[in-house]
Amino acid sequence: MRLLLAHPEVEIGALTAKASAGSVLASHHPHLTPLADRVVVETTRENLAGHDVVFLALPHGASAEVAAELGEDVLVIDSGADFRLADPAAWQTFYGTPHAGCWPYGLPELPGQRPLLAATRRIAVPGCYPTAVTLALQPALLGGLVDGRDVVVVAASGTSGAGKVPKSHLIAAEIIGSVSAYGVGGVHRHVPEMLQNFALLGAAQPTVSFTPVLVPTSRGILATVTAPLRRPTGADEVRSAYVDAYHDEPFVTVLPEGVWPLTQSVLGSNGVHVQATIDAAANRLVAVAAIDNLTKGTAGGAIQSMNIALGLPETLGLSAVGVAP
Repeated sequence: MRLLLAHPEVEIGALTAKASAGSVLASHHPHLTPLADRVVVETTRENLAGHDVVFLALPHGASAEVAAELGEDVLVIDSGADFRLADPAAWQTFYGTPHAGCWPYGLPELPGQRPLLAATRRIAVPGCYPTAVTLALQPALLGGLVDGRDVVVVAASGTSGAGKVPKSHLIAAEIIGSVSAYGVGGVHRHVPEMLQNFALLGAAQPTVSFTPVLVPTSRGILATVTAPLRRPTGADEVRSAYVDAYHDEPFVTVLPEGVWPLTQSVLGSNGVHVQATIDAAANRLVAVAAIDNLTKGTAGGAIQSMNIALGLPETLGLSAVGVAP
């Protein structure tokens, strides 16, 4: 909603919810002052009727029922996981509910994705971790520097990725001054999404060991991705592959040589900062990407995809400039 308020082609319609229905928006998001007096209504077919675009931000397993009630002419953009995975078995393994299907994937930077988004009225927004990890590794996969096997990811994220439901391990007394790993051992639900993206980028038998880390900040993801090099490769060749892959991307910046991504540099923006080199002793590529998990990792990516689907300039209403310090 914050981003859409600054979008010159958008008029915000109904704001819907379940438990919060009947309350005013200011009681939940006082920073959204232009919408402060809006009453949140129930998520029903009647309340969603008449909208050109509907954004869904529901628990997994809930989006399909709502989307089925909306006409094919309505652009439905799902920020949840329901329609991200093409493989029903992978969905069942990681989510344990019936597979709802697969929609075009809202990561425009993937090769060939923009035409798919321009021709659809159903979009699945990527997960925040897969967004950062995919964009960190993509040029190396496309350039044949790595083959997608034995990929190791350690990604640090702020607490906003867990939502606003009160949880004891996220209260200030527990998180401030502490760093902790979670979802260890390949059980995080974003693992199959990463593997799916690697396969789309040409990896024949991709594998990934993913360890997410919770850090005491409200927002941002810093993903460090390593993978074995397929052949002798120098740091200059790696850099050239990344610069060539992203030179036309409006939201992806390959940082100057020797400068490494910082989450504060992309705070509040739809920007992605990337850097890559080699670890010669280990014969591995090392790539690092920083995103704001709430912007490029979710809402910004959704609006970027909306712009493409509606035939609007892709960057409309979005900025690649962070608000640091």
